[in-house]
Amino acid sequence: MLPIDVPAAPNGPLADELRADAELQTVHAELLGMDPSGRRFAAVLRDTIDQLLNGEVTGRYAWESLYKTERTHAGTLVEINLQREFTFADGATMDYQVAGVEVDCKYSQTFGSWMIPPEARGHLCLLVWASDNDSRWSAGLLRVREEWLNQGSNRDAKMTVKARHRDKILWLWRDAELPENVLLHMDPSDRAAVFAPQSGQQRLNELFRRVQKRRISRNVVRTVARQKDYMKRVRGNGGSRSALKPEGIIIMGDYDSHRAVAEQLGLLPPREGEFVSVRVARRGPQHRNARHVTLQDEAWVVATPGDLSDIAPSLPTHTR
Repeated sequence: MLPIDVPAAPNGPLADELRADAELQTVHAELLGMDPSGRRFAAVLRDTIDQLLNGEVTGRYAWESLYKTERTHAGTLVEINLQREFTFADGATMDYQVAGVEVDCKYSQTFGSWMIPPEARGHLCLLVWASDNDSRWSAGLLRVREEWLNQGSNRDAKMTVKARHRDKILWLWRDAELPENVLLHMDPSDRAAVFAPQSGQQRLNELFRRVQKRRISRNVVRTVARQKDYMKRVRGNGGSRSALKPEGIIIMGDYDSHRAVAEQLGLLPPREGEFVSVRVARRGPQHRNARHVTLQDEAWVVATPGDLSDIAPSLPTHTR
């Protein structure tokens, strides 16, 4: 589960005012009821950014590589993908109806730069922010009041929330963890080595060799492989699992049996659509206090730099 930072409720007159807004409280409770952990919301944001990057076709992994028109389109995609995930009804005047209440959705990649149209005055806005560079995101609700807004100077008169009035936002999740874009955050020299080979298979092998003990998303695999059959390139029978087995590296996927191996080794288990690679070694006297897992009737531990390379064991049969 992603660690979600749910902010404390405001105190004093502001808290009384927010509590008195029945529609605000109703929508807030409805959204939290649909996604108590924020995991679904975070997944939509991760998938939307990946959709924009389109790594399988473009090889891109950084927000800055998007064209201006693509960045402008991000808000529309967030709005659409949230509606698909949570099946919000269409609004009559705003984007959605949530628990029968009209709600507009505004996304910004820069915190605080939500562009609010004049027709949203008096309505609730779902304000969403996500930063791939920071691996963080936030979402909250605001009752739009003109006195809380900076007047727009653009031709469509869109406005932003005054910094001193951001305390009027009733947060659902604040500064929560966005699933990591590994390619963006890995060491630049390692990233260059991953992308150096001409072969998609060799690039994937290098990815799992250099990015160990970290969750690697399916989209990262797709971006590195840049091939339609990218999942085949991970598996055994000629994929990265076979290629890296002589080096002692195992690659765990999102199967229950693989997650159990990761947990027994003290690693973060892969979530849906993720992989975790690690070099392992047969347990010896020097690993007395190390966590271990039994594979093929032998005890295995996470290898230390001083351990010689063993041929990696096969992972358990896939189960979910």
